[in-house]
Amino acid sequence: MSVAVPLNSPLHIGLMSGTSLDGVDGVLARFAAGSDTIEATLAAAYVPFPEHLRADLMALQAAGPNEIEREAHAANALAVHYADCVQQLLLQGAVEAADIGLVGVHGQTIRHRPELGFTRQTNNPALLAELCGIDVVADFRSRDIAAGGQGAPLVPAFHRAVFGSEVQDRVVVNIGGISNISILPAGADQATSGFDTGPGNVLMDAWIKLHQGRNYDANGDWGASGQVHAGLLAQLSDEQFFRLAPPKSSGRDLFHLDWLQAALARTGQPVSAVDVQATLTALTAGSIAQAILAHAPTTEKVYVCGGGAENGLLMGLLHQALGGRLSVESTAVLGVAPNQVEALAFAWLARRFELRLPGNLPAVTGARAPRVLGALYPA
Repeated sequence: MSVAVPLNSPLHIGLMSGTSLDGVDGVLARFAAGSDTIEATLAAAYVPFPEHLRADLMALQAAGPNEIEREAHAANALAVHYADCVQQLLLQGAVEAADIGLVGVHGQTIRHRPELGFTRQTNNPALLAELCGIDVVADFRSRDIAAGGQGAPLVPAFHRAVFGSEVQDRVVVNIGGISNISILPAGADQATSGFDTGPGNVLMDAWIKLHQGRNYDANGDWGASGQVHAGLLAQLSDEQFFRLAPPKSSGRDLFHLDWLQAALARTGQPVSAVDVQATLTALTAGSIAQAILAHAPTTEKVYVCGGGAENGLLMGLLHQALGGRLSVESTAVLGVAPNQVEALAFAWLARRFELRLPGNLPAVTGARAPRVLGALYPA
């Protein structure tokens, strides 16, 4: 028998550190009494990762020596950064830890292998609860995978709740390290669906880091100074993942620099570094557009969140790849800043856990049935 968590407060915190490995986004949200309806976002904070932690987390993306100990150290460091973000939110919101019901935290994905029955989000939620003095809910993906699902994406149910329309077919595109779409047909009774479409910023970030030492291509300016290489784009686009039918999800386990280098080798000709960047941007835009056109042909509006919403080149290429017929706008026009959407989603998922309501959508993840997601770490 499950035991419900007491509804002590309508205030919840959501924390998200994504595939881009840049830092922690956090939000403080107020929910309507006894429900999962978000009334307001009261504060938002961002805590960047120091370069050594980013390097440690990047190294954990692939098999290596002494992984268990290295992961444990990284998890503890993550908890400290999560706690820092929580403290900033409390200060901004002028509230105390005792005022907060739950902290929902995603953790840092280092392996995502649903086809093998597991996903791994590095975290130390017990330490986070100890540091913050607030109950923590974590490990949201494992329950869905245990029920036969992909464990991802988890945001479509949240996107429906916050961005759905009664009169308009919409798609919400989250462009973090990996891109995913949420298909939101008009009307509350219509089925929401969604899936990972392929790389978001992960390859673009890795390539500019390799060649220029920068963590990301601000506004896509470097990529915009190059030319799309048709041969390389064809090699990249030939990846089997793009042809798989949903439900499907992906991560750095597939899309990484070695994967890119193999495609470069198959082109049989040299490609300049800047042209590779332009081509990677086109790959992200094209794979997203292909997914929308194939699976959501009645879409009337496309809204983008995540770091990709700040890439002007990528936004323009996505608009072009959709045939120029659909407007492509940031979720900011719907009232939620693009860099706050995923953190807000995990505040919402924590609230769903508290209410003992399912957080997954079987039509999205492929799970056998809806499941309550997360595990509780009391303060």
